[in-house]
Amino acid sequence: MEHGASTTTRQAHYHVPQPMPWPIMGAFALFCMALGSVFVFNGSSAGWTGIALGFMVLLYMMFRWFGDVIRESEGGKFGRWEDLSFRWGMSWFIFSEVMFFAGFFGALFWARVISVPDLASLDHNLYLWPDFTSHWPSAGPGFEEKFTPMAAWGLPALNTVLLLSSGVTITLAHWGLIANNRGKLLFWQGMTILLGVTFLICQAIEYSHAYSELNLKLTTGAYGTTFFMLTGFHGFHVTCGAIMLTVIWFRCLSGHFKPEHHFAFEGVAWYWHFVDVVWLGLFIFVYWL
Repeated sequence: MEHGASTTTRQAHYHVPQPMPWPIMGAFALFCMALGSVFVFNGSSAGWTGIALGFMVLLYMMFRWFGDVIRESEGGKFGRWEDLSFRWGMSWFIFSEVMFFAGFFGALFWARVISVPDLASLDHNLYLWPDFTSHWPSAGPGFEEKFTPMAAWGLPALNTVLLLSSGVTITLAHWGLIANNRGKLLFWQGMTILLGVTFLICQAIEYSHAYSELNLKLTTGAYGTTFFMLTGFHGFHVTCGAIMLTVIWFRCLSGHFKPEHHFAFEGVAWYWHFVDVVWLGLFIFVYWL
């Protein structure tokens, strides 16, 4: 009996939610988006319907699921063990994101350091691509359309300042939360969101400039694909981070979080710092070097 009572006590402190439809709904949404993308890639405009449907279902799923978690948290159902599991979960999620970007940085390294020099040094290069030399930025051999690489010391440098500054402001907001200073928390959190949105606006201007004036596109060979895949996916992550920061700001406005218990805030802050670090790598290896 004592052993059974001890087991019950240990289990009671860990909140186990009731079965919910959100995971299977999220999987269905991603499937619709992936299937729609396949149709679009094969020239069928009907694929956009699948992408739109999947995206709407995904938004609905996230809104409902996150709402459930927020209500559980504010209802006092999460304790030390739940907090620990959330920290491990967020840590592994960020690690998976590190590996995601590592694949694209690896592709950039392979193209610059291995593929382009190898293609320029082959003997049959004299007959197939007589004017191709080993240099970077390069679209690769056989690409005759001219383009201008994106310069580092313009909007990219400004965006670097914006994101580095946002890393400081989110830290100041965290300090405000720890000190239970709601005014400081809301102000610096709001500044972080403003800096993130400004970054996205600058990136949109940069992309417009690349397409209209530099003839730099996703289809511009090795340089174009690596440039837009790396910066584009990073921009997507900044967008997701800005949305999460906004949700957290409204939660702070509603009085959520305590100085000793606020992992939702910390998790988003971790993610935002990760976005900052990735951008530093992008600025150095994509724009500068």
